[in-house]
Amino acid sequence: MSGGLLALLDDVVALTKVAAVTLDDAAGQAAKVSAKAAGVVIDDAAVTPRYVTGLSAERELPIVWRIAKGSITNKLLFLLPAALLLSYFLPQAITPILMLGGIYLAFEGFEKVHHMLTGPPKAVQGLKLVANLQKGQAALEEERVRGAIRTDFILSAEIMAIALAAITAPDLFTKALVLATVAILITVGVYGVVAVIVKADDIGARLVERNGAISGPIGRALVRGMPPFLELLSIIGMLAMLWVGGGIIVHGLAEFGYPQVEHFIHHAADAVSAALAFGNGVIHWLVTAIGSGIVGLAVGGVMMLLVGLGRAVTGKGAPAH
Repeated sequence: MSGGLLALLDDVVALTKVAAVTLDDAAGQAAKVSAKAAGVVIDDAAVTPRYVTGLSAERELPIVWRIAKGSITNKLLFLLPAALLLSYFLPQAITPILMLGGIYLAFEGFEKVHHMLTGPPKAVQGLKLVANLQKGQAALEEERVRGAIRTDFILSAEIMAIALAAITAPDLFTKALVLATVAILITVGVYGVVAVIVKADDIGARLVERNGAISGPIGRALVRGMPPFLELLSIIGMLAMLWVGGGIIVHGLAEFGYPQVEHFIHHAADAVSAALAFGNGVIHWLVTAIGSGIVGLAVGGVMMLLVGLGRAVTGKGAPAH
């Protein structure tokens, strides 16, 4: 009797050790994977605030909450099972899927560059403003939430694909644990930051109303600083799209036996960092990111030409931004 109890306790201890090792491994891999997906995460955080722009202040946080719920649902209920099935039955499809996502990010990044340099026609701006006024607050909110969740689904799919490609654990349980951890951490992180960003100007306005010796200047700085900060965030998101998209494409080409571009960028980064006597690691990363961004810009430009040609052939025309 006592021998059976001791054997059972030994089994429990052994299983506990295995679980602890698994959790520790999953936590370590989740941290590494989250770092690899950082570019897409930055883009996600930069893109989302635009969906609450122009809506009433009291609806900003509820809208962010709705988008966050849609995001975690996308990741845990749809993308995580799909990623596990893919890794088990068709692992060779992960790189092509990543490359498709990279091409999409490059296209979106190039489109943002084009939009920033040329700006939308005034007629398009006027039509968009009239359309928004005609929809009403509730309909506009619903449209914004649906649009944000669609965009988040694409970015989340890219994050999960990057995570899946970076996981070294062979068993499905650890993969599922890492993916779930990444999904939760990134969603909480992104939408926590977004909530702070969209409410920062309101917090600043309240501090200005108090007009204390410390609260007054901080409040005025927040109110004045948020518009340029949002513009800067938009530019960072655009650059992240090009850098991440280009990097995925370059790495994917190397996986398919065309490593020339990756080697050229790597050698250029080595040469520049070796020529400078400071910040070698940072310089190496910066040159690599610039090289990847140039590739992303080129691929995005080609895709925009192809999309424009397709729209011209079908007669659909370009959508209003």
